[in-house]
Amino acid sequence: MTLADSEIEYIEEILGRQMNELEEGMLDVMFSEHCSYKSSRPFLRAFPTEGENIILGPGDDAGIVSVTDKYALAVGMESHNHPSAIEPYGGAGTGIGGILRDIISMGAMPIALLDSLRFGPMEDEKSRYLFEHVVKGISDYGNRVGVPTVAGEIEFDESFRTNPLVNVMCVGLVEKDKLVRAEAPNIGDVFLLMGGTTGRDGIHGVTFASEELTSDSETEDRPAVQVADPFTKKRVLEASLEILEKINVSGVKDLGGGGLTCCISELVDSSNNGALVDLRAIPLRETGMTPYEIMLSESQERMVFVLNPEDVELAQKICDKHEIVSSVIGEVIDGNNMIISDEGEELANLPTILLADPPSIDRPIAEIPEDTKKYELKEPGVYQSLPKLLSSPNIASKQWVYRQYDHEVQVRTVVKPGDDAAVLRIDDETAIALTTDSNTIHTKLSPFDGAAGCVAEAIRNVISMGATPYAVVDCLNFGNPETPEILWQFKTAIEGMALVAENFDAPVISGNVSFYNETEGIKINPTPAVGVIGVEKIENIRTMDFKNEGDKILLIGKTYDELTGSEYHRTIHNLEVGTAPRIRIDEELANGQTVLKLIDEDQDKNITAVHDVSAGGLAVALSEMVIKSGLGCDVTLTDDELDKIQLLYSESHARYLLTVKPEALDDILAKIDVDVEVIGEVTGTSLNVNGHEFSWEDLNDAYHGVIEKYMA
Repeated sequence: MTLADSEIEYIEEILGRQMNELEEGMLDVMFSEHCSYKSSRPFLRAFPTEGENIILGPGDDAGIVSVTDKYALAVGMESHNHPSAIEPYGGAGTGIGGILRDIISMGAMPIALLDSLRFGPMEDEKSRYLFEHVVKGISDYGNRVGVPTVAGEIEFDESFRTNPLVNVMCVGLVEKDKLVRAEAPNIGDVFLLMGGTTGRDGIHGVTFASEELTSDSETEDRPAVQVADPFTKKRVLEASLEILEKINVSGVKDLGGGGLTCCISELVDSSNNGALVDLRAIPLRETGMTPYEIMLSESQERMVFVLNPEDVELAQKICDKHEIVSSVIGEVIDGNNMIISDEGEELANLPTILLADPPSIDRPIAEIPEDTKKYELKEPGVYQSLPKLLSSPNIASKQWVYRQYDHEVQVRTVVKPGDDAAVLRIDDETAIALTTDSNTIHTKLSPFDGAAGCVAEAIRNVISMGATPYAVVDCLNFGNPETPEILWQFKTAIEGMALVAENFDAPVISGNVSFYNETEGIKINPTPAVGVIGVEKIENIRTMDFKNEGDKILLIGKTYDELTGSEYHRTIHNLEVGTAPRIRIDEELANGQTVLKLIDEDQDKNITAVHDVSAGGLAVALSEMVIKSGLGCDVTLTDDELDKIQLLYSESHARYLLTVKPEALDDILAKIDVDVEVIGEVTGTSLNVNGHEFSWEDLNDAYHGVIEKYMA
């Protein structure tokens, strides 16, 4: 049991008695960090959560954002870190299953998956094993249920050697008048449990996720990892959508962390009602299961629908048609207690406020001072560093990963993996741009600017595709919150993220907190994984690849002396020191709005390519445009205040590369009132920077095949 002595005292004071074994287990689950957010809740309030396009912010299984007069998107993001460290294939697969159920619970059809992954160095055999099987778990699950995995990002770093991160984002499409919520507003309605049967897998999954890993976790905690079943999930998805289409359900919620205990208590607590659950009515797949095991099991592919009793027969006929099990397991009752009974015998009776609303914890915080020392670099040759940088697994092509994903199923994908963001068609006029991003070194060195930069970079990615950022989702992955310095990182990171989200009017509408990402004192780099949803007109879509010989190359934004924390530092000099690039919010906002305005007014498609500048700096961004298109460029970078290393590899924010048809250059420049410079033109098949030439073949060979060689 993980309940603290103070929590036990709090519980028993409210109950006026001691807990029995079943009640103790149920409360242990609901007081876990994973379910209760008891350490993070006070800080999460800093996020902006409302906006012009937001229908529903945090608090339900997913956030809802309006994209057209008819349609909305349900968007969520979840982590499955500890399970993936123990059993990477199943852990990643059940992570996909959980986020899919969250989207279905809102009445939405899942249309896209994205992932944000972290592993140890690729030289490490165990890290390669985890990487291989996590990717296979994601691809097998997503491909089998027919939901495309359209974008993502991956980082390899020593800090993730023993604690990989598997964060998954899902987007679903729903007509606005068909939205449903996780609630149980009507006394007398019944709970219909449908989908997979209940077994012993996943018991204590949320408490396992709320503790640090140890060297024994791989054997001791394996039973806490759920078993994935994508084929059942496919039937559950189809049956759920049919029930929602044909029946006016009162509410619906998936069974994820905390199992039936979490699902039922949160359903009724949201409506200030109570619940009576009949233990004998729950379909089991194993014999001899105890009430404790049944109520804490996190077996996958299960959903609970809150229905009028008159609609049960039709709902069960739909389940039968799709060959999935269903059973009425209880009802909504008056009062505010959740009661578990077995043939009339009361086994547990707990106030829902105890289960669904545990108190937060006021933990101590201690600031980590920034490292402001200057670092002398042994220069290996400025221009000669570019091929090595392109061959870093953190920069190099991720084709090995996304070629395993079906990213075209459902035929909505307009821009496929490999660009700044994926683009999906919603209707004949509207598209959405989707991306995930994080920079863990920046956040480690400067939590405020680093985390703010994660949001800013994700926003730049959707802007580069021609889309206006509408909303943000996140997965906040940190170490042990009982460590004051870790909690300070967390608090400060949220403040930075909130600044950018608020200024771009892109509220945080859903998210997840994953603490305790440590193994025997080895801490991960703090990782705020950010997903951004952008909306655009179909004709505004832009991509990063060069299009035409002679097009002029524009750099919007200013480069600063900000090399520390860069991929250049990490790859070339094996350094993770100094401070992160600063967020200059006025520049970030003005430059982003300028790019969007230019694209929106560009009816003649004179702006032919757009690409944001981020990891690796300008040298890498230009190389990617050359590699992707097969066209070269001639570029001159000069600045009286910066040396050549800074100009090439600094990761200063708020920068975009645009290509413009030469005949439209003067007109485009006249519309720009932010920092802008014409730095070159598209020509030939080589990248020529300040007189240093790199052939397309050399760049392409450095960039492609890197991960494939490690995984051969």
